[in-house]
Amino acid sequence: MAETDRPPLSYWEALVPIAVLIGLVGLSYYLFGDAGMAGPNQVALVVATMVAVLVTRRHGFTLDELGEAAVASVATGIGAIFILFAVGALIGTWAMSGTLAAMVYYGLTILSPDYFYVTAALICSVVSFGIGSSWTVAGTIGIGLMGISANMGLDPAITAGAIISGAYLGDTTSPLSDSANLAAGVAEANLYRHLGETFATSIVALLIALGFFWFLGQSGATIDVAPKLALIDRFFHISPVLFIPLAIVVALALFRLPPFTTIFIGALAGGIVAVVLAPERVTAFADPAGEVPAWIGLTKGVWLALARGYVSSTGDAGLDLLSTRGGMSSMLETVWLVITALAFGGVAERTGILNRLTQPIVAAARSTGSLVAALVATVFATNIATADQYLAVVLPGRMFKQAFAHRGLAPVVLSRSVGASATPSSALVPWNSCGAYMAATLGVATLSYAPYAIFNIASPLLTIAGGYLGFRLLRGTAATTKVPDAS
Repeated sequence: MAETDRPPLSYWEALVPIAVLIGLVGLSYYLFGDAGMAGPNQVALVVATMVAVLVTRRHGFTLDELGEAAVASVATGIGAIFILFAVGALIGTWAMSGTLAAMVYYGLTILSPDYFYVTAALICSVVSFGIGSSWTVAGTIGIGLMGISANMGLDPAITAGAIISGAYLGDTTSPLSDSANLAAGVAEANLYRHLGETFATSIVALLIALGFFWFLGQSGATIDVAPKLALIDRFFHISPVLFIPLAIVVALALFRLPPFTTIFIGALAGGIVAVVLAPERVTAFADPAGEVPAWIGLTKGVWLALARGYVSSTGDAGLDLLSTRGGMSSMLETVWLVITALAFGGVAERTGILNRLTQPIVAAARSTGSLVAALVATVFATNIATADQYLAVVLPGRMFKQAFAHRGLAPVVLSRSVGASATPSSALVPWNSCGAYMAATLGVATLSYAPYAIFNIASPLLTIAGGYLGFRLLRGTAATTKVPDAS
C-alpha cells in the first residue's frame, strides 16, 4: 500500500505500544529490581514490539515491511554493539595487567572521600571535552574510579552519576563529538556557533553537578588506605608503566580514530603489558597446572581475558572482586537489550508512532518557551521509543525545524536545544543504548544512578528554562553558515 493511501494512526493507537513498554518495564523493575536488565526488560521490549505491529497492521503495514524496519534499525546499532564488545575486552586485559589496580592504587593515594565525587566528575569532564566521547571516558577512567569508590566504601550509584555527569560534557560541547556534529548538521547550523551556544548551557549544568557532588562529599569520613595500598602493590607490583594502555587510548581518541578501534587497541595493549610485566599471572590464569609451554599459556591467557574476562585468585575477597571482570561475553546481556530496543524503535519510527504522538505537542506550542519545551519532551520521548541517541537528535530536529524557522529563530537555537537534551537524556533510559552501556560498563543499574546523573538531568531542564526566559534566542540566519567539510 502506498504511503498516501494508509489511514493515519489515531493518537490512542500510537500511545498503546509506548504505554505497554513503559508499563512492562515498570513491572519488570518491581518484580526483578536491577536484575531486570538480565532478560525481563528484553522480553518487555519484544512484547511491546509485537503490540506495535498488531496495532499498526490495520493501517496497511505488512509483517515483511515491519520486519525489515526492525532489522534496518538493529543494523544502525552494530557499531555500538562492537564498541560494547571492545569495552568488555578492554576491562578483561586491564584487570589482568594491573592497569585497573594501578588506577585504584594511585586514586586511593591522591583522592579523599570528602571530595571524591566532585573530583571524579571534574576529571571525567576534562577528559571527555578533550576526546569528545562519553563512552570512552566511562569505559576507561570511569571503571578505575568505580574501583576506587568501592575501596573507599562510597556509594556506587553516586559515583556512577558523577562519572556520567562529567563524561557527557564532551558529548555536548567538544568539536570531536559525533553527536554534537550531528545536532549542528540536522539544524544546518555552524558547528562552532553550535558548540559555543551549547557550552553556555552545559557549563551551567556542570557547575550545578559539581556543587551537588561537593555537597554530597562532605561526610567527614576517614579511612586508613595503607593496608589496601600494600595489598594491591603486593599482588600487582604497581608502577606508572601500567598506565601505558590508558595513555594509548587517550592518544588514539585525540587522533580521532573510531571508538571501536581505539578501545580494542587499548585492550590489546593491556594484554601486551600483562605478558611483559606479569607473565606468571597470565600463565597462572590460563594454565594453572603448568601443562603447556609458556608461550602457549601467555597466548591463551590474553585470549581468555579478551573473550571471557580475567578471574583474579589472590585470595583476598576485596581485591579479587576488583580484578575479576571483563570479557566480551560479559556484554552479551547488554547487546541483547540493545538489539530488542532498536527493533522496537525501528517499528515505531516506520509506522509513525512517535510523529503521531508529538503532533499535538507541536500544535499546542503557543510561545517560544513552550516550543522549546515541546522539543525537549519530544527528544526524551524519542530516546524512550527508539532507544537510540542519534535518532533522538535527527527525528525531533527534522520535525521541529520548520516550527523554529517560522518563529524567526536561527538554526543554532534548534541545534543547541536538541544537542543539550538528546545526548544527556539518553543515558537516563535503561533500554536506550547509552543507558544500557553505562549500566553494563560501570556495574550500576540505570535507574539506580539516574537520580545522581545531575548534568544529564540539568542540561535538558536548563534548555527549557532558557526558552521561557528568552536566553540566547538568536534570530534570523545568524548561524546558518556551515563549517567547510574537512574532507
